[in-house]
Amino acid sequence: MAVTPVAADRDYPRMIAEAEHIEPAPRRVRATMGGEWIFDSTRARYVWEWPYYPQYYVPVEDIDERFLVDEHHEQRLREGMARSYGLHAGGVDRPGTVRVFGTEAIDGVAGTARFDWDALDAWYEEDEQVFVHPRNPYVRVDALRSHRHVRASLEGITLAESATPVLVFETGLPTRYYFDRTDVDFGHLVPTGTQTACPYKGVTGSYWSVRIGAEVRDGDQDLAWAYDFPTRHVLPIAGLVAFYNEKVDIDVDGLRLPRPRTHFFS
Repeated sequence: MAVTPVAADRDYPRMIAEAEHIEPAPRRVRATMGGEWIFDSTRARYVWEWPYYPQYYVPVEDIDERFLVDEHHEQRLREGMARSYGLHAGGVDRPGTVRVFGTEAIDGVAGTARFDWDALDAWYEEDEQVFVHPRNPYVRVDALRSHRHVRASLEGITLAESATPVLVFETGLPTRYYFDRTDVDFGHLVPTGTQTACPYKGVTGSYWSVRIGAEVRDGDQDLAWAYDFPTRHVLPIAGLVAFYNEKVDIDVDGLRLPRPRTHFFS
C-alpha cells in the first residue's frame, strides 16, 4: 500500500481531486434569476477547475433557452471551444455569464454550460439553497464539542480561552476552534459589516477585527466571525466565535500551533 508522507506544514488532510477532474453529480441542481428557473438538471457534472472545490456544468438540454442571449463570440478554454452567452430573465440582464461548450470539448464537458455562480440569484441542491460554490463530494465537515483547553491570542494578548470549545474539522482546511461568547474578550474585537458565506456552514452573522492597543492595525481586519444560524450539519457552532488560525496564535493544551498557510491568506 502506498503511503503518503505526513506533511510538515499541515496537520489536516489535503484535497484529493486535481484540476480538470470530472464526475457525475447525482443531485438535482437548479438555479433562479429574476424570479425564473434558469435550469433544472439531474445530470449535471462536477468539474474541478482548481483542487479546492468543483463547479457545476449543466447539460444544455436542461437549460431554459428562453433566458440565454447569444453574444456571437467563441473562445478556446482549457476544456475546449466555448460560446459566450448572457442571461435575460425577469427584466434583469447579466451579459457574459454563461459559456456553452460544443462537441469538440473534452469528454464530460461537451454539450454543457458553465454559469458564473454570482450571475444567478440562488442555487439549489435538491430543495436546499447552497452558497458560494457546489459542496465538494470529497469534503467532510464535522463540528465536535471538546474538552481540549484552547487559547486564541495575538502578541500575547488573550482574545478567547475555553476548556469546552467546538472544533470544526473540514477537509482541506486547518481545524477551526469556536468559542462560546462568554469565553471571548470583546474588548479587543471591533464589529465590522463584513458578511461571507460557506456552502457547508451557511452565511455569517458577524465579523470582527482585532484591536491591539488604540486602533485596528493593517492586517488585523476581519479575523473573527460567527454563524448565528448555521446549516444543520454544524449546529454546534451556532453563535460561537472563531478566529483565523492563519493570523492569530492558537494554543491547544498548552502547545502553540504553527500558523497554517491556506488560500484565504496567500
